[in-house]
Amino acid sequence: MLALNTEHRGVDKTTDVLSFPMYNTMKEFPKEGEFLLGDIIINTDWIYSELDPHDSPEAVTAEVIKHSRRLLIHALLHLLGYDHEIDAQHDRAMKKKEVELLNALKKMD
Repeated sequence: MLALNTEHRGVDKTTDVLSFPMYNTMKEFPKEGEFLLGDIIINTDWIYSELDPHDSPEAVTAEVIKHSRRLLIHALLHLLGYDHEIDAQHDRAMKKKEVELLNALKKMD
């Protein structure tokens, strides 16, 4: 993940998730049919580093799911054009959408 982050973003540190959109804006999305949004790479080492090694297997599984969902939603929003790094307003909008989507997933459990 360090190598990918350095190569593609010019940031010489590891990260939890990377997304590589196929399109620069939502306006470029095909108007019909199925299409790829892009690629998402989740750093599982990052997820496991956040876990408490003393937790039960059930608790670990629950935490892995929780972190994976959050990272997947975060990266998916990037593929849809959200960018929290532009400014504080964009950061708030993206965080709000993340919470909305995480809450929707929780209702489906």
